[in-house]
Amino acid sequence: MDGKKVIGLIPARSGSKRVQGKNILQLAGHPLMAYTISAALESGVFDSIVISTDSEEYAGIAKRYGAEVPFLRPAGLSGDVSPDIEWVEHALITLKSAGREYDAFSILRPTSPFRLPETIRRAWSEFLANPEADSLRAVEKCKQHPGKMWLLKGIFMRPLFDDAVKEEIFGISGSATPWHSSQYQSLPEVYVQNASLEIAWTRVVFSDHSIAGGKIVPFLTTGYEGFDVNHPYDWELAERLVAEGKARLPDVKK
Repeated sequence: MDGKKVIGLIPARSGSKRVQGKNILQLAGHPLMAYTISAALESGVFDSIVISTDSEEYAGIAKRYGAEVPFLRPAGLSGDVSPDIEWVEHALITLKSAGREYDAFSILRPTSPFRLPETIRRAWSEFLANPEADSLRAVEKCKQHPGKMWLLKGIFMRPLFDDAVKEEIFGISGSATPWHSSQYQSLPEVYVQNASLEIAWTRVVFSDHSIAGGKIVPFLTTGYEGFDVNHPYDWELAERLVAEGKARLPDVKK
């Protein structure tokens, strides 16, 4: 794609606790991971699409839907708090040892079933349009503004953003009205990352031990592109969105 060799990496460890087995739960007739695999295949962006999983069962399902599983992820990299850099490094190093090297990679989490092929193509185009970037990350505007968040200190609490932090980060001097007592519309726009996708040059992993680097381009998702199945409520909502035709799933050719 555009002279670059690109790999799509789909993390699908087993052992999820909040929504058990969520990566292979059936949504509209297919396991959840099938929609990410199908979107990645249909996008035309990737030279390879590889699942990183610790489960033989998940590996078999992934292969049936068209992804590669050339290795299993070690148990030590598959815990609840294992950082992404560990399994990404494992995947890229394992593939490199087999003579397979890539210029860039994308992390595509199977918990975002409404990410479409055109979402991935749009993100790749925006990434290439910023040659100085180390990576691109999907974000959306915060629904709950951090200016209205608090830290607990004993029996009292204080704002997450005090005047010093506001001036340092936003260049805003203290005002008579604190953010926690201001209208949402008057606060500076703040964005939160979602699980839709990330793209980065592989050099960032090997030189910086990072999946992001220092120069990160925002990718603004729209609609349900950044929807993430992370809690039982999310699963129920995903089923309802599909049933009511409010969100579109990638076509699964199987």
